[in-house]
Amino acid sequence: MRLTVFWQRMADHFGAAYADSFARDHVMAELGGRTVHQALDAGWSAKEVWRVVCSSMDVPYDKQ
Repeated sequence: MRLTVFWQRMADHFGAAYADSFARDHVMAELGGRTVHQALDAGWSAKEVWRVVCSSMDVPYDKQ
C-alpha cells in the first residue's frame, strides 16, 4: 500500500482534520507503544499500520 493510499483511507475514516491528529497523538500497543507517525518512521509498512488501525479502531480493512 502506498502512503498516499494510507493517508487517504485515514482521512476518509477519521476526517481530513482529525486523521493527522489521531496519527500523531494516539499511542497503540499493537504498534509497540507507538503512534502511527512513529511506526511509519520506524519502518513499519503503511499496509501493516493500516491493519493495526483497522483492528484497533474497528474499521473495515478494505474501507476506502
